[in-house]
Amino acid sequence: MAEQQTNPASLDPVWERIQEDAHAAVANEPLIGGMVHATVLHHKSLESALAYRFAFKLSSSEMTGQLLREISEEAYGADPKLGEAARADLVAIYERDPACHSLLQPLLFFKGFQAVQAYRIGHWLWSQGRKDLAYFIQARVSEIFGIDIHPNARIGKGLMIDHAHSIVIGETAVVGNNVSMLHSVTLGGTGKEDDDRHPKIGDGVLIGAGAKVLGNIRVGSCSRIAAGSVVLDEVPPCKTVAGVPAKTVGEAGCDQPALSMDQILNGCSGG
Repeated sequence: MAEQQTNPASLDPVWERIQEDAHAAVANEPLIGGMVHATVLHHKSLESALAYRFAFKLSSSEMTGQLLREISEEAYGADPKLGEAARADLVAIYERDPACHSLLQPLLFFKGFQAVQAYRIGHWLWSQGRKDLAYFIQARVSEIFGIDIHPNARIGKGLMIDHAHSIVIGETAVVGNNVSMLHSVTLGGTGKEDDDRHPKIGDGVLIGAGAKVLGNIRVGSCSRIAAGSVVLDEVPPCKTVAGVPAKTVGEAGCDQPALSMDQILNGCSGG
């Protein structure tokens, strides 16, 4: 019996889909062919493409692209969870953001996705005790993307940050899996404490634009925080909070508010 041959690309459907999207993009708009080839089609894996994009976006006269690429390739090679998280983030954006029409778009154009992947490399460096380099990456991400995520923060898979302008996530913040947030969200402290002082966001939470969650408080899984709210107290699971200061105003409205992205206070369209 002949040995069955396996196509390596079939083992990574996300990467395969990105390559298909890349070929279609070049055919549709040849003027972006150079960028698409350099970012996607010249690479054999998503991890390689991410390392290239990370280095290209964050390089400066202080830190060359070659050095940054070596750092990121080391991280992806040492920790497969970085690539797994990137794939989950890509799928989350594609499924939740109506402005995203391909898996290629976040890799090329969406600063929220790119900033989060850079944070993940910084977090890996932090966990290896390479804190100064992690701080450098945090600073560059803030300068380039306008997003400030401390490298010690812990962020789960499947994060979608829509628009991703003026996001702040503090040092001891924890963000669960499959969380969605919009622009100008702050997960911050309330003073000059130097211990565990930032919010703990559960799985499947939807955080509306401009919301501020402050202090070492827990936000229960599958809850919703309305746009513009200031959250200073614990949020129970599966509830909606709104206001300044935020108060519980009802149920979350569906099983997975972060997936439905419905911010209307009287309920969710999905679930």
